[in-house]
Amino acid sequence: MTCYCCNGPTKRFGHFQNVNRIVQRYRCTRCGKTFSESQPLDGLRVDFNQACQVVHLLCESMGIRAIQRFTGLHQETILNILESAGQKSAEVLDAKIRNVKAEFVQADEIHTFVGCKAAKTTVYDTERGDFFTYLSVDRASKLIINWLTGKRNNENTTAFLTDLKARVPEKFQLTTDAFAGYCTKGSAGGVRKVFGNTIDHATEIKVFGRYGEHAWHFKNPLKVIAIKRQARLGNPDMAMATTCHAERTNLSVRQFTRRFTRCTLGHSKKKENLRHAVALFVAHFNFCRVHSAHGMTPARAAGLTDHTWTIEELIAASA
Repeated sequence: MTCYCCNGPTKRFGHFQNVNRIVQRYRCTRCGKTFSESQPLDGLRVDFNQACQVVHLLCESMGIRAIQRFTGLHQETILNILESAGQKSAEVLDAKIRNVKAEFVQADEIHTFVGCKAAKTTVYDTERGDFFTYLSVDRASKLIINWLTGKRNNENTTAFLTDLKARVPEKFQLTTDAFAGYCTKGSAGGVRKVFGNTIDHATEIKVFGRYGEHAWHFKNPLKVIAIKRQARLGNPDMAMATTCHAERTNLSVRQFTRRFTRCTLGHSKKKENLRHAVALFVAHFNFCRVHSAHGMTPARAAGLTDHTWTIEELIAASA
């Protein structure tokens, strides 16, 4: 144990009992600062098992007020648990999702809004309005390699692709939609700017419409009437150029994260809480949820862990 202030040597300096366990105190022999050992949920006095229950309910699409009624905890306590667990999940993802071996990667964005819809705010409002979550998915293991939540613009697209490049060091094939941030011609395109010629890149566009005798009727659902695929960079295998697996992951996001459920009041009121919720979902999806495609968690299928994690293990992983 080293000092958080000066990185000097420390020695034990007593302990205290909280609602969860005995916490060890330390004192730096160089600067004299005292501090406690890190805990799974810093700054929260709620029982650890109850906090894990709240995290489990959040990952099963329950809203904040529903969890409040179910557990009897205060709304602010539940939001504090979300914030702390979201921060821990982001740390775990940043540390564990490294050196991923993926042959085919798909990237897509999923839309939601914060505070209010875009029509009731301005394009310059960075705190409210439309927000997009970028996700990259390994086709074989279903691992969510990286994510980013923010406005859908060239700056965030470049940041998302740069993070993806750092996590998948070997050559792979990337399939995206035809959003201009990915595939603008010349050096302005995000994929070409970040990866150069080191990967293969293809795009897929699905065209939706209604057809048939009663195509005009509102009960006639939209269907895919055309699929357009195009090679953008390198020599991609066009038979594997699809975003279907990433889109199916988007469905899981909407199914298990209340803030993405359409046409309800469950949307986020603060962008920070949206990011915490996404980090928690991605960590739970990768390490705790067994995927029906291969009977393992995505992280285990990708060789990043050797077992299925529990909620308790996920929260305490970076403690």
